[in-house]
Amino acid sequence: MVDSDKVKDASKGALIVLFLVTMIDMIGFGIVIPFLTYLVEDLAGSEGVTEVGLWVGLLMTSYSAAQFLFSPFWGSLSDRIGRRPVLMVGLIGNTVFFALFGLSNTLAMALGARFLAGVFNGNIAVARAYIGDVSNPKQLATRMGLIGAAFGLGFTIGPFLGGELSAPALRWETFQNTIFETYPYLLPCVLASVLSTVSLLIAIRNLPESLTPEMRKVDTSRTWKKQMKNMYANSKKMLGEGSIALIIWVAMLFTFGFTIMHAIFILFTGMPTVDGGLGFNEADNGRIFAMIGVTGIITQGFLIGPMTKRFGSRKLLTFAALLTGAGLVLIPYSQPEYAWIHILSVTGLLSIGSGLFQPSSSTLLAQFAKAEGYELGVVMGANESLGAFARILGPISGGIVWVMTSSGTYPWDYHTAFHLCGLLMLCSALLSLKLSDAELIDANNANSSQEE
Repeated sequence: MVDSDKVKDASKGALIVLFLVTMIDMIGFGIVIPFLTYLVEDLAGSEGVTEVGLWVGLLMTSYSAAQFLFSPFWGSLSDRIGRRPVLMVGLIGNTVFFALFGLSNTLAMALGARFLAGVFNGNIAVARAYIGDVSNPKQLATRMGLIGAAFGLGFTIGPFLGGELSAPALRWETFQNTIFETYPYLLPCVLASVLSTVSLLIAIRNLPESLTPEMRKVDTSRTWKKQMKNMYANSKKMLGEGSIALIIWVAMLFTFGFTIMHAIFILFTGMPTVDGGLGFNEADNGRIFAMIGVTGIITQGFLIGPMTKRFGSRKLLTFAALLTGAGLVLIPYSQPEYAWIHILSVTGLLSIGSGLFQPSSSTLLAQFAKAEGYELGVVMGANESLGAFARILGPISGGIVWVMTSSGTYPWDYHTAFHLCGLLMLCSALLSLKLSDAELIDANNANSSQEE
């Protein structure tokens, strides 16, 4: 039998493993962004496929779709057999499918590997559940913050590694006439696999089970089918609940617009300059996304607190959506001779905007849920589910719009998809203006806290 007190003590060492699991999840998501367009172009060219943008969108969407579908399954399974074995399986899956993606020689193989990587990276919810198992109320917020930090760090490291290690045979003589010349995007994927393997070895040594045998019971209310039904029912209900519905719609529109960018950004920057693009390579794109990640970390670490105190979450939400939208719309208006100055400036805008938006929307959602008497877990769960749905729709929509418009004439050309991003951000900002009661709720919550 597992002694619960020992598990509590062991949780400090286990936090390192949970941090690594989450960080590797985001590295796995972000590591393909700098080279995905080039990989699709290579494979599409050999297969006679012309819809490059559509396939880029499909590959981006498949990962998020798999996570959305399988997170409830992993959560339910971990309740029955324990958190530790589920997290182990996820790390093993990462090791296998990251490498398989780098070895893809057909679009179908790449799509399958990407989907399966998402399936096994659907266990972040299990990592959060583990933290909940081993943390007392005072520790919970701080330890959950580690998950957020791991997200930011993983999204910064992933694109940087993906860009710097792509096509190594063209940059370093050591890799010439090796498998890395045949598969130019294998090296970053192998590195992701190695990181996952190292995390697995650390987990075997330092990750105890957080659930005692008595706690591991079969709960028929937590089957995958019932969880998906509950997810759908809760999401549908929350979309009709006044202020809460407004915040969720604001967040959905923001996420939809932002994730369109994930599919079209590299399609634009990789375009030849004669066609209006920037002619960037994989390393250039990786450095840009790394800078986006660093700026986001700085924003959430240093700016969000003082700005929230000065302006309030509601005003900050509107400002963040407009700032992000401006950055997204301006991306394709770069001139080659000023490409780096321009692209770093506009991506800085959207990174700061995104960094301000996410905590502001979560804060408002929590305040309205508390003020209106809803269970916070249900509200946050519905928000996350609908956000995941937006992350599924975004890349595929961006890919479709790119295919339909990129070869046209202005304004229905490669600018169009970025204009769509800006339009969605504008809708998000305008909708957020209807949340005019937020200040009153802040005051009510403050009064309630003082009375308690």
